Amino acid sequence: MVEAASDEFVVVADETKLVDGLGGSKLAMPVEVVKFCWKYNLVRLQEMFKDEGVEAKLRVDENGKPYVTDNFNYIVDLYFENPIKDGYAAGKEISGLEGVVEHGLFLDMATAVIIAGKTGVEVKSK
Repeated sequence: MVEAASDEFVVVADETKLVDGLGGSKLAMPVEVVKFCWKYNLVRLQEMFKDEGVEAKLRVDENGKPYVTDNFNYIVDLYFENPIKDGYAAGKEISGLEGVVEHGLFLDMATAVIIAGKTGVEVKSK
């Protein structure tokens, strides 16, 4: 929500985060969901992205209890075996689920990206 309300959104990452497509890196893509229907959404997300080989897991803390966001919601992490074919369609489909608060596909939001790598720092901007 903060990124949507900001005049500028700068992403800072190291070069290991760079990928050719969305997903497929086996890193978590978070989906914030209301507590009431987290199980329902976990199953729906798993089914929605079965062709991409997704594994949906409830994020838990170090004690094995569900991780709770600042807004008292849960996070379902999606781990994609294969890249998402259409990020915009995926974002719209995820947002269309009842009980989804937000997802980690920050499409067309970044005004600049700072990438740290072995050869130095690179800055890319719109």
